[in-house]
Amino acid sequence: MLDKLKAIEDHFEQISEELGDPSVNYQRVAELNKERVDLEPLIAKAREYRQAVKNLEDAKRIIIEENDAELIALAKADVDDLAPKIELLEKQIRKMLVPKDPRDDRNVIFQIRAGAGGDEAAIFAADLFRMYTRYAEDKRWKTEIVSENMIGVGGYKEVIFEVRGQGAYSKLKYESGVHRVQRVPATESQGRIHTSTATVVVMAEVDDVEVDIPESDIVVEVYRSSGAGGQNVQKNSTAVRLYHKPTGMIVTCQDERSQLQNKLRALSILRARLFEIEEQKRQAELEADRRSQVGSGDRSEKIRTYNYPQNRVTDHRVGYSSYNLPAVMDGEIDQFIDELSAKDESQRLASSGMDDE
Repeated sequence: MLDKLKAIEDHFEQISEELGDPSVNYQRVAELNKERVDLEPLIAKAREYRQAVKNLEDAKRIIIEENDAELIALAKADVDDLAPKIELLEKQIRKMLVPKDPRDDRNVIFQIRAGAGGDEAAIFAADLFRMYTRYAEDKRWKTEIVSENMIGVGGYKEVIFEVRGQGAYSKLKYESGVHRVQRVPATESQGRIHTSTATVVVMAEVDDVEVDIPESDIVVEVYRSSGAGGQNVQKNSTAVRLYHKPTGMIVTCQDERSQLQNKLRALSILRARLFEIEEQKRQAELEADRRSQVGSGDRSEKIRTYNYPQNRVTDHRVGYSSYNLPAVMDGEIDQFIDELSAKDESQRLASSGMDDE
């Protein structure tokens, strides 16, 4: 532990020295400042830990070498206080040493698509959309619909929307997968429970430079956005459909007012999807064991069941259940996210070798 911290402290000092060099250019200064700010909490904790270890060693030395009974009693009291403090500091530092997902602070692109269950699946997709927008509201994040395909019963065949806010991806990344609902549909006269599903895909927003998409790989089609009818029908072809030839992916966007804005938004979604595919491949290769235990976020994986007759929501990845389904559907999902985050962190600690030192 001390050796690892010494190396990090040395690096921190190097950053400080380089920042003091007037010949360093502006871009490099910005990079160094960000790295320094990121490291400061760990450095403060490391110094506190180092001082506590030194104080413990001094107290133990006094117990062995001194003859003064009062001094020895004080030293023993220090040992009793310092031992649990050092243990707690070690746990905190191990947690801080686990590499963070660089995407955690990114904005999020959400895709919710109705699965098995016909109209009931589309209604459930709308329920999930409301759940996530209420959750975002509570976090003071902004949401904006990018594309929607509604049906007459108030459901969605598909809805794509953005969530913008600090740490959005760090919280919402665990929501990818198949969500299942068990309930009696309003149209069911016999009172039979139906099972329906909706697929959720959560992607971190990525920059242009991170995913380069050659123009030759894309076919762009424009068409008229669907309007509300009458005077509200848009006369211009502003909606955009992108076809990505290498993967066969199709992205549509019709929510913006101009064709250019819709194209840029569609490109943003396509970049996020391509980045997510590559990231999942990389993670599967590097962390197969951890991902299988926490949940890979694969869109074919059933992750959560919403059981209305039993007033129960269960996350199958951590075996955690809430018996307040209305609150969950109103956006109170932090308990699931906290459980998943804790398990993810535990697995990352194990894979980094920091949990058994």
